Amino acid sequence: MFKKILKVFLVIGLVVLVPFFGLYLWFLAPQWEWTKEPNRIGVVEIEGLLRDARPVLDSLAKFRRDTSVKAVVLRVESPGGGVGASQEVYREVRRTAMEKPVVASLGGIAASGGYYASAAATYIIANPGTLTGSLGVVAHLPNLEGLFDKVGYRTVTIKSGQFKDVGNPGRAMTDAEIALLQETLDGMHGQFIKDVAEGRRLPLEQVRAVADGRVLSGEKALELKLVDALGNFQDAVIKAKDLGGVVGEPRIVYADKERRSLLRLLLGAAGLKALDQVLDPALCPVRYELLLGQ
Repeated sequence: MFKKILKVFLVIGLVVLVPFFGLYLWFLAPQWEWTKEPNRIGVVEIEGLLRDARPVLDSLAKFRRDTSVKAVVLRVESPGGGVGASQEVYREVRRTAMEKPVVASLGGIAASGGYYASAAATYIIANPGTLTGSLGVVAHLPNLEGLFDKVGYRTVTIKSGQFKDVGNPGRAMTDAEIALLQETLDGMHGQFIKDVAEGRRLPLEQVRAVADGRVLSGEKALELKLVDALGNFQDAVIKAKDLGGVVGEPRIVYADKERRSLLRLLLGAAGLKALDQVLDPALCPVRYELLLGQ
């Protein structure tokens, strides 16, 4: 009788535990490194608008600490993003490049904040037709005063200082407010120019001369010394291999393969990217970004 009860419990345990164990392996096994070859090249990807820098920072730090990773490829496919996020990635790339080579691979578009994030890399490779450059700062602050008047919408603003409600969509901005924001953006622009000049080891005035928001092709960026060579992602891997002293065929590892979430599972990568692009303008009005067709 006892053996029958034990068998029943074993069967129930197997039926219940095996599916859960299978799901556990499905989600977590990709994170496990069963073996670590000594000649690995890490790939960190920046895709879409750069708003939250933390995943990129974590990935760079992870590869920097991993002694089996000899070099890092930073793959950039981004029109830019938040000012703070772009600066955070720039500094982490610079910190990583002090310990091991970082090769930036610019895809179809790597402009404004996307280029900013790459500027501290050891070596930058772009396609001839890559849209890059756009060294500038932009702020979008809508004025809905006319619309509000039509629908009879009114707001009462109580503020503690003259500039506390700068950008209030219910009214036009004053000259003083415009001057204040212009001064702030000019300061951010100066930070952008300074960091690019330091990262690329170029004279400050040389960078300032092209930092007027103009869009550059990869070919033109090479002429201006904003990139080091023309090529694709594989060329960047080959360069990383050479700079990292990798012997033989390197193993390419991607940093964020473990980053799964319920939202990602439901929407997929494309859905999350579209959602990010819809939400970002509202959450981050001041940013380094290339704007086309607007």
